[in-house]
Amino acid sequence: MATNQKRVPLTVSLPPNLAREFDKLAEAEAKNKSQLFRDMFRTYRQRRQEEEFFELQRYASRQARKKGVLTEEDVDAIVFRDR
Repeated sequence: MATNQKRVPLTVSLPPNLAREFDKLAEAEAKNKSQLFRDMFRTYRQRRQEEEFFELQRYASRQARKKGVLTEEDVDAIVFRDR
């Protein structure tokens, strides 16, 4: 991340035990709390995107099965039908 980007302060409240864990984790990772939060957020966002992708993949698979598209050969037949 570029260091010349503006920052927006964000306040988060945590129960005391989570706050202590967060502090310990930041110390163990040798990061300040902002850096740790950014890393955690990026990881969370990536996982969400992967979950969304897999859900779309499952949906497409269900739709394909409904239409009788069960194999790679079935896909090739559809793709190359009018070529």
